Amino acid sequence: MFRRGNDQFEVLLVHPGGPFFARKDDGAWTIPKGEAAPEEDLLTRAQIEFEEEVGIRPQGNWIELGSIKQKGGKTVHAWAFEGDLPESFQLKSNLFEIEWPPRSGRRQSFPEIDQARFFTDEVARRKINPAQSILLDRLCSALAAAALRFGDPRV
Repeated sequence: MFRRGNDQFEVLLVHPGGPFFARKDDGAWTIPKGEAAPEEDLLTRAQIEFEEEVGIRPQGNWIELGSIKQKGGKTVHAWAFEGDLPESFQLKSNLFEIEWPPRSGRRQSFPEIDQARFFTDEVARRKINPAQSILLDRLCSALAAAALRFGDPRV
């Protein structure tokens, strides 16, 4: 999700929940994402994952941003859409369960996502998982191309 205003644009990034990311900030944020089943429509899965992780149904015109491969080998397929969070927004993420602390025998639940925030392009590049920064480049290029085609002065 991205939004435009005041001669700049901002992108929505999410911070992974749970104990492994509790003290991580720069380089830890990500686009909302999840795993698709074989043969599943990737855009549909992206829309479902956005709603599950952020808690709102994404709507808009979709801009395909292609795919990237993260350091751990996971391939991420991404789309962007213009939108904003409702004024009354409260994050509603799915939960996951792990043994915590390790080897304690106790299982605890944590939210998949513990924060969702808009960042300017400059700040987003510092916050986002480094492998995903190319998605920001692709979004900037797509918005610039659209501005040229349609004479949109906001980009």
